[in-house]
Amino acid sequence: MNDSGITERLMMFAQSMVGHIKGGLGHINVLVSMMFASMSGSAAADTASVGAIMIPTMKKAGYPAPFAVALTATSSTLGVIIPPSILFVIYGAFGNISIAALFLAGIVPGVLVGLVQMGYTYHVASRYGVVNPERVDFRGRLRSGRMAAPVLLIPIVILGGITSGFFTATEAASVAALIGFVLAVVVYRTIRPGQLFELISSTVVAYSLPMFAVAAAGIMGWLIAYMGIAQDVADFILGVSDHPIAVMLMIMVFCLLVGTVLSPMTAVIIFLPIIKELTSAAQISDIHMALVVCLSLAVGLTTPPYGICLLIAAQIGNVSTPRAFMAVLPIVGLTLLVIIGVILLPDVFLFLPRTFFPQSFGIAG
Repeated sequence: MNDSGITERLMMFAQSMVGHIKGGLGHINVLVSMMFASMSGSAAADTASVGAIMIPTMKKAGYPAPFAVALTATSSTLGVIIPPSILFVIYGAFGNISIAALFLAGIVPGVLVGLVQMGYTYHVASRYGVVNPERVDFRGRLRSGRMAAPVLLIPIVILGGITSGFFTATEAASVAALIGFVLAVVVYRTIRPGQLFELISSTVVAYSLPMFAVAAAGIMGWLIAYMGIAQDVADFILGVSDHPIAVMLMIMVFCLLVGTVLSPMTAVIIFLPIIKELTSAAQISDIHMALVVCLSLAVGLTTPPYGICLLIAAQIGNVSTPRAFMAVLPIVGLTLLVIIGVILLPDVFLFLPRTFFPQSFGIAG
């Protein structure tokens, strides 16, 4: 899908919807990332594909280069939150938690983080007097909507199939790949059959690299459980406080620190035994804790030294990492407020999984 022109179709649709609002290009950036996240579940893929188009365009429109880089990097992390998140799949698989419930839990906070980023974009655009793209008329919106409609069906099929129990998350990935193949080769005809071998080869290489990390992290996770480290860490944290809110706040800080040096997927696999121990001891629902953990680890994708999304975006925008990091701090701060809201107001953020998968909240109700 990345090589078939789908990103450009999403871009045109997003521009027709929000491009005329003050800070239009920034809003387009965020909205495209939200739609892209609902198909790929990968933050790095979002940064590379959307950033290659949006960062140069935003710079030409008068946005400060560090802000264009920071917004692209942070909006790309929505791929870790908005379903079908790869991180939620890993968390659910290794933690024996309903992946469908995790997907539904990610919708509200993911959309809220996107809206918060749009709000900050409006502020920056007003401060620098950025000129907005022209408003697209109704016919233009209808035309761009028709062009993007087949693409936008992909997340509907994925989420509908998983939440209804029609197929598993793994099978959903196969269905999404098949739909993407048909769109690229048959419908849009932007990829020729002769290109398929190269695309599949690069996919195999890209897939194998994180799997080495998964394999190594799995061994590390088993070692942590075997040596009883999870229990020791859990006892230490519970020795400070056993109140659910206090425990989740400490886990949030822990994941923020871990996220600066490890990828979210690796961090989940390594530390999930500890997290599960604390979740059970403090009587917190698995879904609630998973949301706090994944949101906190997503921040690490934009903070050095790991910060893969920030590094990719900074390279595209030709901005030094320190300048990009300074620009990303206000957006990170706003994201932390959302995470704290998730901790303090679980009923607001978890009503979807509570409604459709009440059995997944057996620990804390």
